[in-house]
Amino acid sequence: MSSKTPKILIYSHDSFGLGHLRRCRAIAHSLVGDFDTLSVLILSGSPIIGSFEFRSRVDFVRIPGVIKLRDGEYTSLSLHINIDQTLAIRSSIIEHTAKVFEPDIFIVDKEPLGLRGEVLRTLEALKETDTRLVLGLRDVMDDPEVLKEEWDRKNVYPALRDLYDDIWIYGPQDICDPLEGISLPDTVADKLRYTGYLRRGLPNAVKDNPPPTPFGEEPYILVTPGGGGDGVEMVDWVMRAYETRQRPLFPALIVLGPFMPAAAATQFSERAEHLRDVEIIRFTPQIEPYLAHATAIVGMGGYNTFCEILSFDKPTLMVPRVVPRREQAIRAERAEQSGLLKVLPIDRYPDPDLMSAALSELPAMAAPSSAGVDNLLGGLEVITSRVGEIFEEQLSADGRKLVNF
Repeated sequence: MSSKTPKILIYSHDSFGLGHLRRCRAIAHSLVGDFDTLSVLILSGSPIIGSFEFRSRVDFVRIPGVIKLRDGEYTSLSLHINIDQTLAIRSSIIEHTAKVFEPDIFIVDKEPLGLRGEVLRTLEALKETDTRLVLGLRDVMDDPEVLKEEWDRKNVYPALRDLYDDIWIYGPQDICDPLEGISLPDTVADKLRYTGYLRRGLPNAVKDNPPPTPFGEEPYILVTPGGGGDGVEMVDWVMRAYETRQRPLFPALIVLGPFMPAAAATQFSERAEHLRDVEIIRFTPQIEPYLAHATAIVGMGGYNTFCEILSFDKPTLMVPRVVPRREQAIRAERAEQSGLLKVLPIDRYPDPDLMSAALSELPAMAAPSSAGVDNLLGGLEVITSRVGEIFEEQLSADGRKLVNF
């Protein structure tokens, strides 16, 4: 290992939304809880990473942000420079950070080469060291044909074959296969490890002092579009159901997310003022207590929301997006087939009666645990076990022992 205490570097390209950051943060927090001397550094382009609390021995390096447009292209988030200049700066920061930090493990989230190939030079440099290179993939990437075309175009297969040592898939093998339809050589297939989903829990800071809910002890439905950048239609659909309701509904707490367009957020807040049982929260970095106390959940079907649904075991209605990726729709469809939740397709928007009927039935639906799917939430434990194995292999190779490991 590169030092007396172990170090892990995690790359999260974070073009938009909260998904990549929150997944990497969950892994980092779990690992420092399991390894007493471990330090984890996260490379992230998220503009709101500073809004989140991090455990001791977890820190981050903020790289210039980018945003993905609906046509799939990228542009600089804040800087008035072109995307090529932005990517050059990001790539330089990533490479220099890795060189100075000297990680024992480098985990790349989702993008095998990084955003527009910005991690390739770092991967090649670290391959010449003792650093173990890991690619982490969520349970669903995209429609199989779309992903195959994308990976063919980006030419990621040499990196999978020659650079990465491990490929972790953050889900169970029996529900979703993110590499469905992609023919991988045996040398790459042997690197695959399905971990199960990543369990979430209440942060220590709020366990003893949970935030008050707007409805006191009254049960409520939590509505969460994740980051909110593409959740306007879903939130509007829910609000239409409350505005035109034909049947009793549980109160709704809607957390809009930090990337909800400002005009839409203002409009939703104004509409909620006329509804006695709908409350709006613009954004909270600690949504877990609201999930824990909710009777049921309405979400779009992003990876992190899905992990939270399973972890807090709440009856769930998913309204997945279908652009720019079908990831959420595929995940929701497979989850519904497994009996974990119900799905309301976004192409039925904006029928308020349909949403109202779904919301009225939601609290009485079965929780995900009743589906009896095995080994759903063992991801963090599997990752810890594998990281321990890697550290032991590196120690054996070095002929040294790690103190307090």
